Amino acid sequence: QVKLVDAGGGLVQPGDSLRLSCAASGRTYDHDAMGWFRQAPGKEREFVASIDYRGDNRRYAESVRGRFTISRDSARNMAYLQMNSLKPEDTAVYYCARGDTNTDLAGGMARWWGQGTQVTVSS
Repeated sequence: QVKLVDAGGGLVQPGDSLRLSCAASGRTYDHDAMGWFRQAPGKEREFVASIDYRGDNRRYAESVRGRFTISRDSARNMAYLQMNSLKPEDTAVYYCARGDTNTDLAGGMARWWGQGTQVTVSS
């Protein structure tokens, strides 16, 4: 079974940056896609970004496109989410996710989830 541990959240001001990380362990597969979701208070969970097994193709929610960048390090079985120009509406619990394909994650389908890391953007 795959275990995901996400980290890197914190309290920042609008315009600041954060870098989230996700460490995968267990019986992982090279073709597994990685991604990030978030859930704000009182709102439904939403897709944020995903990346395919090669790292060639990336998907982004329109709300974060141009500000967030997803990446992965296959050698260390890690995934990252670089978040720039953070806004108060980015405040949420962010969850790392792993699924069969990039398309699956972009459509909200994942096999495994991280425990979540809190990101708070406030002045």
